[in-house]
Amino acid sequence: MRSSTELKALVVEDETLTREELADLLERMPEIGSVAEADSGEAAVRMLGTETFDVVFLDISMPGLDGMEVARVLGMLSEPPAIVFVTASETHAVEAFGIGAADYLLKPVRPERLADSVARVRAARRPADRDRTAPAPDELSVVQIETGRHTVFVHRDDIQYAEAHGDYVRLHTAEESHLIRLSLSYLEEVWAPAGFVRAHRGYLVSVRWVRDLRVTGSSGLLACTPAGDVPVSRRHARALKERLLEAVRDEQR
Repeated sequence: MRSSTELKALVVEDETLTREELADLLERMPEIGSVAEADSGEAAVRMLGTETFDVVFLDISMPGLDGMEVARVLGMLSEPPAIVFVTASETHAVEAFGIGAADYLLKPVRPERLADSVARVRAARRPADRDRTAPAPDELSVVQIETGRHTVFVHRDDIQYAEAHGDYVRLHTAEESHLIRLSLSYLEEVWAPAGFVRAHRGYLVSVRWVRDLRVTGSSGLLACTPAGDVPVSRRHARALKERLLEAVRDEQR
């Protein structure tokens, strides 16, 4: 019998060898209770009509119904599973996180990277597990970044905005930028109490570093920081403006 703490996973991939290898990696993980496979987007949708899953590992480029289309179908379910895109290209990373993907893995998938993704999904979907596995905000108040033969320590308070880059996120400070292997949605969750707000599907911005909002003819609305301008989508503009107003009121108290 599957434990209530184990995840039920579905692997959707049209290439047989790739699908079987990923399913095999997942089956070896103690967090995974069962793994089902679908060889097309259409087959996945049929399965999801009769079964429930905790997480779907979803290829993007498939004939017929592609991964993005399947993800939009999943978003209409009353209890949608977490989505982890597995693809050979970084092209769709911004769009993937914009529709709420839990993670974005590049092929060939490394076992340690897959384990990170599974842990993130488990923490997000199981509140009890979240307390044990997800870093508390203070634990990421300093970000440790490995760069070749040395390690860089970046203080969260110095980070002005974060930008999605496939499997990675680029953190921008006033002087430089750094790549770290985390998803933007994960940082959004962990850093929300520290004042980081989603400005765009591919960007987080620190409210304390926003100097003004500016409308341009070519780029639309921008949140201006000393490290650079951050695009603000219509979807996120209202929430960002409200957070900026709250920050000003707090300073005046």
